[in-house]
Amino acid sequence: MLGSGLSNQVGASVAALAFPVLGPVGVVAVRQWVAAAVLLGAGRPKLRSFTTAQWRPVLGLAAVFAAMNLTLFMAIDRIGLGLAVTLEFLGPLTVALAGSRRRTNPVGALAVAAAVVVLTRPRPSTDYLGIGLALLAAVCWGCYILLNRTVGRRLPGLQGSAAAAAVSGLLYLPVGVAVLWLHRPTVPALLCALAAGVLSSAVPFLADLLALRRIPAHFFGIFMSVNPVFAALVGLLVLDQHIDMASWLAIAVIVTANALAVGTVAQHPKEKKAPRMPGRSRGAQSRAGPRIWLPGLIRPGPTAEPPEPRPAIHLTKP
Repeated sequence: MLGSGLSNQVGASVAALAFPVLGPVGVVAVRQWVAAAVLLGAGRPKLRSFTTAQWRPVLGLAAVFAAMNLTLFMAIDRIGLGLAVTLEFLGPLTVALAGSRRRTNPVGALAVAAAVVVLTRPRPSTDYLGIGLALLAAVCWGCYILLNRTVGRRLPGLQGSAAAAAVSGLLYLPVGVAVLWLHRPTVPALLCALAAGVLSSAVPFLADLLALRRIPAHFFGIFMSVNPVFAALVGLLVLDQHIDMASWLAIAVIVTANALAVGTVAQHPKEKKAPRMPGRSRGAQSRAGPRIWLPGLIRPGPTAEPPEPRPAIHLTKP
């Protein structure tokens, strides 16, 4: 999980190094092509078998992919990595607050709103366009989570995400070619863009799959809260982007609010008790062990009936 978070933010900072030559659009195009290649290889979607009902959320997810990364990279170019990623994180935070249904959620929402005001601090030099782009990326990330649930219910495994990434990569094909033609890439800039695609797509994707086989999904969601902290630290070390103490405290408030909200969301529906097996005592059944739920790895106990397949819901964004 640590490697996934750091790789994602280092990839974003490396992408920023290529902005002066390729611009955010050119870098995002390369990143989308890398993400499409990685997910197509992992998901291997059977596109010809998709129905209209399956294609609709996939196309919506592809549009979200295209807008989410572009708005985030344009925001990073204008307001810096730490602030852009923290504002973008309001998307999953909103979804988590809406899903936890705790009485203290209004208090958490007010605290987050105050933290956002501290982060943005309207003044004559404030880049309102950059802040708006980061907030638009937050809306896209929230929509990504909700659409992924629908895609996970209608398509098995990674097929839906892979198909959406492929469509998003195709959308960027003419735009990316035009940008790369007008802004002739240098070798260092192209390498930075490719490295950003690998670090922000391939490495986190593989690391998350490995992590989710070993830990509960809600713990993974809590750990994702440190991404704004990683972004601020990487922005400081790689891009020399400094933020003041008030901004650090605001980031801490947002991270804490997300960790509390995600930690209280019910992750799994209540399971029905397994029926008693003929010829076995209650003690023998209890020794057989409970069902063990792990994302991507479902192991029923020896005496339990196999559970129904659960839709694949992916917590990270390509």
